[in-house]
Amino acid sequence: MLRFVVTLFAVITSSSCKKYGCLEGDTHKPKPSREPNMQECTLYSKSSCCYADFTGQLARSPVIKVNNSYWNRCGQLSKSCEDFTKKIECFYRCSPHAARWIHPNSTAAIQFVPLCQSFCDDWYEACKDDSICVRNWLTDWERDASGGNRCKNKCIPYSEMYANGTDMCQNMWGKSFKVSESSCLCLQMSEKDTVAIKYLRSASSEESSSSSSSEEHACQKKLSKFEKLQREKGENAR
Repeated sequence: MLRFVVTLFAVITSSSCKKYGCLEGDTHKPKPSREPNMQECTLYSKSSCCYADFTGQLARSPVIKVNNSYWNRCGQLSKSCEDFTKKIECFYRCSPHAARWIHPNSTAAIQFVPLCQSFCDDWYEACKDDSICVRNWLTDWERDASGGNRCKNKCIPYSEMYANGTDMCQNMWGKSFKVSESSCLCLQMSEKDTVAIKYLRSASSEESSSSSSSEEHACQKKLSKFEKLQREKGENAR
């Protein structure tokens, strides 16, 4: 009986640690902590899963490469497209919440993170005239001896590779992201995420982001208050 209790405690502890820990990628910390000197990804500076020096790679525009992954294989990204790509990179590398959607088969990967439809549509609009040569950034590259990514196919506009924002969000990073049916219980890679994250369930299955109407209502109510406070802060700063 004692052995069972100890084993159960270990499982619960391990689960809790992972819930509040970080992914286990090559640039991730063991657990989130403050990073006041971040050059990019400052949304996560109060609790970050990446070190400040990593963000230096994203601070220079245009971004040429991040670690061993080149962003310019089809030419430099436009500023608007680059900004959205940075938000996705920052979330994966630095967000203390990313591990809530840890991939069941890889502790360095995420799966089915719920993104807001509006975010996906805006991301698509920002990138539709840029060019790309892979549909899935995680698996479709050809890798050279040093691990660098190279195109297998010709470069085409994002608007030809993806039909719309939903198609792009749910395929560009494999199964990392999904478009949420909710307009509140989803992430926008902005300060508003602090509201949504409180109501999103911690799980790693595709069904996990479905939510009850009561959660949706509570989230919408809290978000309205948040937006009102943000407007008041902006007015007082003038």
